[in-house]
Amino acid sequence: MIICESCVNYERAGECRLGLKIPKSMSCRDFAPAMDKFCSNPTDFVSANQIVQMATYFGMKGTELKKVKLMAIRAETDRLEKSSRVYDMAANQFV
Repeated sequence: MIICESCVNYERAGECRLGLKIPKSMSCRDFAPAMDKFCSNPTDFVSANQIVQMATYFGMKGTELKKVKLMAIRAETDRLEKSSRVYDMAANQFV
């Protein structure tokens, strides 16, 4: 696995959208993790710790791991906020 496979800038053709060379190590200064790269099915996402463990297993560390942690915490927070909202039928919106 390469770090690019978890990045939003990685294209199917195997190139970086930013024009950077594909790194051989698990580090990239412009790494931007994407949740769908870790969990293609949103129902597979359990917690931020799950994503961090996956990233650690793949060999990410340092700045890249910090970016993955932030992304996972945001996803977990968003999921919890959405599950706690109630739909107001009269106003036709979530409150």
